[in-house]
Amino acid sequence: MKKGLVGIALLLMLSMTLLAGCNSDASGDEKVTIGVTQIVEHPSLDAAFEGFKKALADNGYVEGENVTYDVQIAQGDMNNAQTIANNFVGDNVDMIFANATPSAQSALNATKEIPIIFTSVTDPIGAGLVESFDKPGENITGTSDTHPDAIPKTINFIVEELQVKSIGVVYNSGEQNSAVQVETIKEILKGTNVELVEASVSTSAEVKQAAESLVGRADAIYIPTDNTVVSAFESVVDVAQTEDIPLFAGDLDSVARGAIAGSGFNYEDLGYETGEMAVQILKGEKEPSEIPVSYPKSLKLVINKEAAEKQGVEVKEEWGEIAEFYEAE
Repeated sequence: MKKGLVGIALLLMLSMTLLAGCNSDASGDEKVTIGVTQIVEHPSLDAAFEGFKKALADNGYVEGENVTYDVQIAQGDMNNAQTIANNFVGDNVDMIFANATPSAQSALNATKEIPIIFTSVTDPIGAGLVESFDKPGENITGTSDTHPDAIPKTINFIVEELQVKSIGVVYNSGEQNSAVQVETIKEILKGTNVELVEASVSTSAEVKQAAESLVGRADAIYIPTDNTVVSAFESVVDVAQTEDIPLFAGDLDSVARGAIAGSGFNYEDLGYETGEMAVQILKGEKEPSEIPVSYPKSLKLVINKEAAEKQGVEVKEEWGEIAEFYEAE
């Protein structure tokens, strides 16, 4: 009788071991929940999330099968972003995917234990998210959406090709990522006779009025990768077309939405790269602290001929030597 009990116990232990092995398999019988916190909805951030999900799916983590995404949008409100992050901690999610700087900051404020993977962050070090690109924090890493040459390439194009005397910028001064970009523009314009004219906002409802305030004060407008302003980008396009003010942007999605030109990359590709980082953590191959922060390797200047025409700018064919011309899909 005792031998029988021992045999049963051994069989149970063997079964549990086999099950444990199955759950840790990379194809993912183990089910995980990823809390997704995104500061606002706009094409670039949405594309980054799609790329993130695709990378996970390509590595065996399929939505609705072995991974669940709890998606929460903060509607541009930092208080909402913090509440969302706190709720994810309370729910004990397996990972937090933080899309944009404010969302990543809120997530790190909420937990030093749950793995956090961020993307669409302009300045991870300045935002206090990581100590360095090579050595991020204990539970956080991700991708930056700023190529070192992106802003200089667009601003220099505006100055050299349009011969402007002033550039207006609309941004949310409360977004650390935007403040960094404005400082970068100031550095680029040092030593030139071009003035930077600032118009700050705190909500998307203020964007159009801020753009209108630049009429008569700025020869061109540049919109950085500011989540508040980009979420209401069409209102800036309306002002630019009505007043014949050339409009430029810090991301390619905004070029498709009506900016004349911008330097950037594909946000879905950036999200995919971020997803590959997440897979390494979910499989237990690496800790966040072991994965360096990265930024886009490819960069291109894209010009929207139709937008230029609507804003009173004549497109020079030689621009095709330094840029790609946008073609609607």
